[in-house]
Amino acid sequence: MPKNIFSRGPSRNLTRHHKIAMAGVATLGAAAIGFSAVPSGASTKTTTEAAQSAPVAFSNQQIKDVKASVTDQMAGASLKAEQIEAKKKADAAAAAKKKAAAEAAKKKAEAAREAKEAASRDAKRAEAKKAAAKTYPNNLDGWIRESLDILKKHDIPASYDGIHRNIIRESSGDPKAINNWDINAINGIPSKGLLQVIPPTFKTWHVAGTSWDIYDPVANITAACNYAADKYGSMDNVDSAY
Repeated sequence: MPKNIFSRGPSRNLTRHHKIAMAGVATLGAAAIGFSAVPSGASTKTTTEAAQSAPVAFSNQQIKDVKASVTDQMAGASLKAEQIEAKKKADAAAAAKKKAAAEAAKKKAEAAREAKEAASRDAKRAEAKKAAAKTYPNNLDGWIRESLDILKKHDIPASYDGIHRNIIRESSGDPKAINNWDINAINGIPSKGLLQVIPPTFKTWHVAGTSWDIYDPVANITAACNYAADKYGSMDNVDSAY
């Protein structure tokens, strides 16, 4: 009697041939059971034919619809991208135009400012040139006129007649005149120059741009008029010792 391959022997390990044999036996057993279950007179066709799948119906219209939908989506996305790009370009153009307009306005304002400053400089140079070019005779008339121009620059009121009248009374037009007999002389500070100004008054009311020499005709007249304007309103209002 052949050896039973299913019996437990000394070795529990099955060889490859054993496994194949066992699979064959199992298959044959399953087949036998299948045939025995078929009723008498029934068809013995294999189930392969019954198991065949029904044919699948495909529609070209569905594919076309999908392709059309994808195409529409792509076209829409492309149009949207073009619109976005167009808007970006329009915004960039508007920004560039605005920047150009701002730069143009800035340049125009700068040019106007420079022109105004240039005109002011030209006016000042012309005035300075005119003043430098103006000369005065070295006499009483010239001294008074030069002093009047200086007084005008400093907004100090005085008139030619008022100055001339007081000069004639005080010194008779002598720029080196000095009073050695009045109270000022007794006090050690005699009156000097065309309008007989004492040194402290000359120093206090000296006008910038004139000499610090009390005997200088223009400096003496200008300082005396500055003092008289503060005390009397103008040299025009002085009719006696002041």
